[in-house]
Amino acid sequence: MSAGMNRSQGLSSLKRKQPDSKSPIESLTEHERILYNLIRSKQDMAIWTRDMKRETNIPDNVLNKSLKSLQAKKLIKEVVTIQNKGRKHYIATEFEPSKEITGGAWYVEGSLDTEFINFLKKHCVKIIYEQKIVTLEEILDTIRRSRAFNVEFTTQQIEEIVNALVLDNEILEVKSTGMGEFNSIPIGKVCYRCASKAGLKAEPKIGAMASIPCGVCPQISLCTPDGIISPTTCVYYTKWLDF
Repeated sequence: MSAGMNRSQGLSSLKRKQPDSKSPIESLTEHERILYNLIRSKQDMAIWTRDMKRETNIPDNVLNKSLKSLQAKKLIKEVVTIQNKGRKHYIATEFEPSKEITGGAWYVEGSLDTEFINFLKKHCVKIIYEQKIVTLEEILDTIRRSRAFNVEFTTQQIEEIVNALVLDNEILEVKSTGMGEFNSIPIGKVCYRCASKAGLKAEPKIGAMASIPCGVCPQISLCTPDGIISPTTCVYYTKWLDF
């Protein structure tokens, strides 16, 4: 009988605890539910508090209290946008903010992360210096295998960094001739090399020979090592090598 009473007491205790087992969404007030549904409908684009007020007509004090409650229940989170860092924007916790509003990997809390960008630039230059001639895909693959960064870069992001290095005259953009150091790279493929043997910033070359002539050659698609049009017989390519 004692065991039966204990079992009965246990069931009674479970019934009393059931209200506490509700999910955060089930315990929302009317205003909280309206705000949560509105924020969630914006998905990864977030929404400004003033726009919330305009769309819901909820008074400021109620709106602010409801937002704090939703945050405490971990249903929404505040995000910083690069366009309006002083304005409070919110997003449902099930979404990650779009790079359109956060700036992507190059931004932290709405500000350009110059230290991170400079570190990545130096890492790319090091890769190019060590591999002599390298394609964009090879740079990205080397970065991923090195695990030097805890973020996953896209080809476009690395291309942005490499293009910045070209503009800074730290590396050169060239096109493969399929000969010599380019023998493992398809003819015409864009690749990169350091601007100087030391892999450091060099003064830009002046004149028509500043970049490999193959890059602007209208016959590059017909150029082959043993063909009529060939790097071995090209006067312009020979001059470029001697420049």
